Amino acid sequence: MGDLWPNQSVFEEELRLAIDGGGLVVHYQPILASDDGRPVSVEALVRWQHATHGLIAPGQFIGRAEECGLIIAFGEWVLRRACIDARRWPNLRIAVNVSPMQFLHEGFVASVARIVRETGFEPERLELELTEGILIADAKRAQEAITTLRALGIRMALDDFGTGYSSLSYLHRFVFDKIKIDRSFLEPNTQEGATILRAMIGLGRALGMTVTAEGIESAEQQRFLQALGAHELQGFLFSPAVPAADIDVMITQAASGRGSWRRKQDPLHSVA
Repeated sequence: MGDLWPNQSVFEEELRLAIDGGGLVVHYQPILASDDGRPVSVEALVRWQHATHGLIAPGQFIGRAEECGLIIAFGEWVLRRACIDARRWPNLRIAVNVSPMQFLHEGFVASVARIVRETGFEPERLELELTEGILIADAKRAQEAITTLRALGIRMALDDFGTGYSSLSYLHRFVFDKIKIDRSFLEPNTQEGATILRAMIGLGRALGMTVTAEGIESAEQQRFLQALGAHELQGFLFSPAVPAADIDVMITQAASGRGSWRRKQDPLHSVA
């Protein structure tokens, strides 16, 4: 798509306005229990509804938000919005991605505690997703933050598991409640890939962690991961990220037996 903001000052001003003026929206992708297909959580995925550029994927602006320091205000907005929306889904957890700069900011833990308190959201239903980059950047601070957040009841997940260089050492050093296996391990469908998947799922289960496989796009992949013992499944086979109102409808239909989690076109399907 190219650089949407050749002028950095224009980007900063527009992002500030989006944060303060409702230009950001959060969509939610369901995560289902592998054994019976019931919804167990949703992952919050932010989009920027730009007046000129339309709906913008996070990959187009998150990095620049970190560079100019706006990622702190941006991240707090997303977390608050997700907690407010998820209050009406009492049986679901809400997963929120956290950037390295946001997580390692000295006020991050306090801001999470404040937002949970102010929104009245149960901390036990909040799941923060981290990548290995956070742990590499400052292991000591990350460990302290993880320990404090888990003491508040908040669940911690290691996202994109298996794509870094030191995943096993991090599982040994840090305490996570969940690992999310990256979609890249589903393709290509080879014997070697199957062996790696089996090992990762077995490791997560042996350590008492929930194992979520993301990027599921076919019934064959679903059956394979069920057979390997993945606890949770996420992907376009079930649903892309959708507005909060669509989650309301899905829950109502599933509860009444008139339907289930359905697939719907998503203009940003390639990034959610």
